[in-house]
Amino acid sequence: GTSRQIPQTIIIGVRKGGTRALLEMLDIHPNIVVAATEVHFFDWDENYVKGIDWYRNLMPFSYGNQITIEKTPGYFTSPQAPGRIHDMNSSIKLLLILRDPTERVISDYTQVYYNRVESHKPVQLFEDIVIKNGVLNTKYKAIQRSLYDVHMEKWLKHFSLDQIHIVDGNTLIKDPLPELQKVERFLNLPSRIMSSNFYFNQTKGFYCIRSDGRERCLHESKGRPHPLVNSTVLEQLYSYFREHNARFYRMVNHSFDWH
Repeated sequence: GTSRQIPQTIIIGVRKGGTRALLEMLDIHPNIVVAATEVHFFDWDENYVKGIDWYRNLMPFSYGNQITIEKTPGYFTSPQAPGRIHDMNSSIKLLLILRDPTERVISDYTQVYYNRVESHKPVQLFEDIVIKNGVLNTKYKAIQRSLYDVHMEKWLKHFSLDQIHIVDGNTLIKDPLPELQKVERFLNLPSRIMSSNFYFNQTKGFYCIRSDGRERCLHESKGRPHPLVNSTVLEQLYSYFREHNARFYRMVNHSFDWH
């Protein structure tokens, strides 16, 4: 009685915003099934040309009363993804998880830093990448990815605001339940996720998941310590993002507790 379905909901991003945590926490819900890996169907041309059947075959088996969700953080910043997703299903519901853009830049750097260390490649200090010739290097990809207003503009050309639910990534990590209950309501699902599904792990410093008699924490690559960043550089980042954040707040009719 099960089949593979094209997702009715997609977590479109943002990279280092908490997409994995959101997906794993939603997976607690009995009416949700999730794709195991990031699919990169709508943002990578080499996958998109394989067609919709290829995409469907990467989805988990589900029952008729279940919603299939996939997450690929690269979709949010991809120029092609909004139009391609709209072509597939113009009434789809989208989940976007965001966090303070400066924190996101530092987290982006941290992931690349550890990947390079593990691959025995040379690494640079955060400040040496972010500042070039004494000024902010706004061409740095991690900074570009944090310009939420620029990317959101592309999505709002294809989807109405009521099709896009924004999850506060900073809040999800500190207090997951209220954010997940908002998602349940957005997806018109019965309320099934409870406070007993989470417990705080003192060692890791964030919440882990308890469901079906099992306990699990996010992969060890999540929650890595960030480098201490020079306060002057931090202030330059805050200042650069301030107007972009204000524009984003106006776009989505919602403010966030960002610098």
